Amino acid sequence: MKWLDTLGRKMGRRYIRDLMKYLVLAMAGVFILEYLPLEKSAWDLLCFDREAIFRGEVWRAVTFLFLPPSGHIAWIVISLYFYYFLGTGLETHWGGAQFNLYYMAGALCAMAGGFITGYATNEYLNLSLLMAFAVIYPEVPFNLFFYIPVKVKWIGLATGAYLVYQIIVVSWPGRLAIGLALIPLLLFCGDKLWFRMVLIFRRVRRRLNMH
Repeated sequence: MKWLDTLGRKMGRRYIRDLMKYLVLAMAGVFILEYLPLEKSAWDLLCFDREAIFRGEVWRAVTFLFLPPSGHIAWIVISLYFYYFLGTGLETHWGGAQFNLYYMAGALCAMAGGFITGYATNEYLNLSLLMAFAVIYPEVPFNLFFYIPVKVKWIGLATGAYLVYQIIVVSWPGRLAIGLALIPLLLFCGDKLWFRMVLIFRRVRRRLNMH
């Protein structure tokens, strides 16, 4: 969109280069802190907590963005590598200013949802990065678990199906969080996403007609 290009140009050089690198390093740091003998876990200290924010723990409005995915250490390492892969790819395509705008928009949407419902997570923002990457680089292969080559478009479709499932099964705060996380995706990739969906639909219909 032209207004996004204009906004990116107005930012000039006032943006964080290699933003995803710093986000991934922050997530890795939080993961390491979880193993330190602190009175409260790093997760409890940094997660979004609306009541705690209103009591003065204002850092929580931002630090939830630095929480790593949960799971086994191998899964976390793979996830962080994947996040870095996605973020650097999008920054290469859009430029640093545009990528900063995308992530900032997603972060603000996640924060807004948190203040409305009390629930905020960075999971759906990170998944929106995956879907944006799949729209822009559909044919790029990614070695799943560092071994299995899979085109990103299939991972993107699986992610879309997962989000639809989540919308069905989660409570309304979760549904709002998913909807808000998709706003940057639609703003930055809406036209390309629509084109990809129409193309897939036509291919499926063509194959069905052949039978």
